[in-house]
Amino acid sequence: MSPTVSRALVWFRRDLRADDHAALHQALRRAHQVWCVFVFDRDILDPLLAQGGVADRRVDFIHASVLELDADLAALGRRHGVAGVGLMVRHGRASELLPRLASALGVDWVTFNHDDDPAALARDALVRTRLAAAGIAQHSFKDHLLAERRELLTSGGTPYSVFTPYRNAWLRRLDPTQLLAHEVAAHAAALAPVPADQNLGLPSLAELGFMPSNLSALRLPTGSRGGLALLDDFTQRIDAYDQARDFPAVKGPSYLSTHLRFGTVSIRRLAQLAWARAEAGSRGAQVWLSELAWRDFYHQILYHHPQVVGHAFKPEFEALAWATGPQADADFAAWCDGRTGYPLVDAAMRQLNQTGYMHNRLRMVVASFLVKDLGLDWRRGEAYFARQLIDYDLAANNGGWQWAASTGCDAQPWFRIFNPLTQSRRFDAEGKFIRRYLPQLASLPAPSIHAPWLARPVDLASAGLVLGRDYPAPIVDHALARERTLARFAAVRPARPVPD
Repeated sequence: MSPTVSRALVWFRRDLRADDHAALHQALRRAHQVWCVFVFDRDILDPLLAQGGVADRRVDFIHASVLELDADLAALGRRHGVAGVGLMVRHGRASELLPRLASALGVDWVTFNHDDDPAALARDALVRTRLAAAGIAQHSFKDHLLAERRELLTSGGTPYSVFTPYRNAWLRRLDPTQLLAHEVAAHAAALAPVPADQNLGLPSLAELGFMPSNLSALRLPTGSRGGLALLDDFTQRIDAYDQARDFPAVKGPSYLSTHLRFGTVSIRRLAQLAWARAEAGSRGAQVWLSELAWRDFYHQILYHHPQVVGHAFKPEFEALAWATGPQADADFAAWCDGRTGYPLVDAAMRQLNQTGYMHNRLRMVVASFLVKDLGLDWRRGEAYFARQLIDYDLAANNGGWQWAASTGCDAQPWFRIFNPLTQSRRFDAEGKFIRRYLPQLASLPAPSIHAPWLARPVDLASAGLVLGRDYPAPIVDHALARERTLARFAAVRPARPVPD
């Protein structure tokens, strides 16, 4: 840890808030002058543009949140009588711009919060090398997770690979002292005005190469104020979370995943709420706290096993023979577009395509369908989610897909296969969610809306629905697909030990 320094630069990344912020807190406590910077990193944005993503909800969300962060920092400065405080914003390669800006400002110290994605670790290592060459100290801090890296290991000193024992250890470790906020406002007098020659303003979306997305039409508020508004709303519903969370037509989730992804709300603030309510006996809060544990779990898997990016966590399943060829490509396109003939799957995919969000129960359903009904490689679905999800997080996305594909950290047998029809009848019994995203099925009665191919001709006629014209017939028979999946996995499953 650095002693008291003269000048510090705080590098904001996936932590776009001006309160309870570890790196900002440490800089303000130790430096006499503190500046703040955010970089629209071309190493992240250019691949999005190369994929044709000129209208990207995530970039929209970040852009709006950066604007609010700049205003919040300015307000903190004014509160302490310092005018001209704000966020320096740059567009370029962070690995080049950060050391250059630090040298131009003459800082002694650069602080930032951990990001354990493999690409981020490589970028940060390069930044550290260049800062060191310039004689500038740096330090990074835990901020994004409650337990990270090697903080939570088995009794044998190894990383956990099964969630339940991890969660139990995670909960035992959790206490209020770990959830204390990193105070910012009390130390904000150290914030320094942005030098005139460094005040380049906030580049527009067009200057970044992007067009506005449909984010403004979605009910997702941006920035810290948006995150806190969602948290306030969820506070009124958290006690029912265990009952409501699995039903996509019900307002059950917190809808905070995007804010957690970009750090517009503090994970400690969320955990404080859940921990206090869970201690008071709230079953809903207990279940939601477990969801926060899942988040940490997948991040520690990624940190200790970076090979999961592109490879099965369980190496034996690298040998799985996935469907390939023109039919597989056609099936994948139908899945992406919501044209599989299974209404719950199709409605979920259309929710994703239209909003950038998908209900967590449905993420499991559509992932299982892609892998175990269509026989397609889980990596194809993982990549599609990575392009579409506004709350995309590498660790969670990879972990979720490998869980659904039975190639990852899952104690359950590989032959768990979701039945899309059973899932539909159980979790959208009245078809409310299906009707929202598949209006052509809206007039079907509830029993028929889950499986239009089984509907009575009179019900189809009454709804004005012609299968194959207005809605496709199923592209796969689930029962047959299940048998193919069992055979696919049985061919590569580990041999059972032979008794002595």
